[in-house]
Amino acid sequence: MQGSRRKGPHGPVRIPEKPHDLKKALRDLLTYCRNDLRVIVISLILAAGGAVLTIIGPSQISRITDTVVSGLMTGIDLNAIARTGILLISMYACSALFTFLQHYLMAGFNQRLSKRMRRDIVGKINRLPLSYFNFHEHGDVLSRVTNDVDTVSFSLSNSLASMVSSAAQFIGCLIMMIATNWIMAGTSVLSTVLAAILMMTIIRRSQKYFIARQANLGNLNGYIEEMYSGHDIIRTSNAERKVKAEFDGLNESVRSANFMSQFLGGLMQPLMGFIGNFGYVAVCVVGAVLARNAVITFGVITAFMIYVRQFQSPVQQIGQAMTNMQSAAAAAERVFAFLDEAEMEAEDQKQSREGEARGEVEFRHVSFAYPDKPDQTVIRDFSAHVQPGQKVAIVGPTGAGKTTLVNLLMRFYETTGGEILIDGIKTTDMTRRELHDRFGMVLQDTWLFEGTVRENLCYNTENVGEEQMKAACKACGIHSFIKALPQGYDTVLSDSTVISAGQKQLMTIARAMIQNSPMLILDEATSSVDTRTELLTQQAMDRLTEKRTSFVIAHRLSTIRNADIILVLRDGDIVEQGNHEELLKKNGFYAELYNSQFEPSAA
Repeated sequence: MQGSRRKGPHGPVRIPEKPHDLKKALRDLLTYCRNDLRVIVISLILAAGGAVLTIIGPSQISRITDTVVSGLMTGIDLNAIARTGILLISMYACSALFTFLQHYLMAGFNQRLSKRMRRDIVGKINRLPLSYFNFHEHGDVLSRVTNDVDTVSFSLSNSLASMVSSAAQFIGCLIMMIATNWIMAGTSVLSTVLAAILMMTIIRRSQKYFIARQANLGNLNGYIEEMYSGHDIIRTSNAERKVKAEFDGLNESVRSANFMSQFLGGLMQPLMGFIGNFGYVAVCVVGAVLARNAVITFGVITAFMIYVRQFQSPVQQIGQAMTNMQSAAAAAERVFAFLDEAEMEAEDQKQSREGEARGEVEFRHVSFAYPDKPDQTVIRDFSAHVQPGQKVAIVGPTGAGKTTLVNLLMRFYETTGGEILIDGIKTTDMTRRELHDRFGMVLQDTWLFEGTVRENLCYNTENVGEEQMKAACKACGIHSFIKALPQGYDTVLSDSTVISAGQKQLMTIARAMIQNSPMLILDEATSSVDTRTELLTQQAMDRLTEKRTSFVIAHRLSTIRNADIILVLRDGDIVEQGNHEELLKKNGFYAELYNSQFEPSAA
């Protein structure tokens, strides 16, 4: 997220340029919590009830004090004091019970809220188009799942009930003080009004820094994820100083925003404390004057001293709760902004078709431009007809549109013109699940997760027999390697497991063999293997693609000489098509590409 920089006392603070509405974020958050509205209301009632019982306490202490003072000369009525004391203890016990139940209910609500938010974000990830992730840092998305969700949960747990109980305590104390003595009550209210003015001023000034803190933290996480995944390139390029300088800048932005938000938020506590002490002293002075003139009793002064503390405390708690609510609103805004992103077209009305796929694929005048650059067409009027079982190789220079063509076939992107048909059915009439079930994919970027070798090989494929799995690994030449691992096929793959890039790629090829999909997509599947392994892998891939429609993107043209059709792309257009021998005889663009990799005699 880009933004302007404003100079803080200890460095630059990135303030996002996008306008923010924290009130709307709070409204959205309350709407999001509507399923737990009953729990929230009960919790707030308990919080208010506990606060009210606490407020009534000083009036009973006043009775005890007056009983003691009046009995100093004639004898203290211990029975009356005992009755009042038992009532007071009972009230405080009920208040403690209400507070305990309120915290218990709110803890459950907060955890359910966090769980639901994380679930909705992960579900949203699966419904977003691929283009979203091309223009947003992965680390920023992860930050929304972790930091922002945790911030919402933590801030709500420390603010919502506190605000209600504090408000109840504030109003209750005000009523009790006015009922007890309006002059002393007015003295307390004046100091509290001053505190409220200062509190609102601080909140308005600190709001933008809470927004900047969450945004800058997302930027930092995105940069760390990006640099960590490419740390080998950074080292070999001697770019450590550049990376460190950029990291220091992002880190300073996070630190500065944190400093400003915490500093301004932290000002509330000492200011409220000072004003509270000022009001405490003022009440004592006014109370002494009134007692001297016999307007009030000594017990009233004792009760009022307690009321002043209880009256000032809610203001401090509300100030702290408002700070927490700002954090919750800033984090919630980022979460809801992600959840409101445009999704892929819903497919509830589409029905999956039964029957075995034949593998006939037809491109009819397909064109495509990326959403952010609609005036720059990447694929122009592309047409091709692939018969079932044919092996189609897609070749061309970098940027010609090879991978884009496959992304359109898989509906990772939607065409801007024309249509693609599989077995005579438009891909747009199929559900994405149905479409993806027809294809197995081996990509240039290998993906293995932390789990056993067996789990990685049989990923999302059910009822895989032991012999079927081993046969695929033998065909790819990795069976011996896997058996040499400490626990063989049950070895857990992690960062500490030493596996070469070529071995990882062979495992993904074996995974595609095990999936046994009717059609295949191979995107530079042998780019990370040596020459000898490439030959073995090529033989395995020939067996894999036998009787299956397959699309092979290749830069090593030696790997696709046996393809039935070779589509030669340049600048989004098919400039040539045919088999290897036919294209070489034409002595055109394909022959130029091929001869640039091999000596002319090799042709």
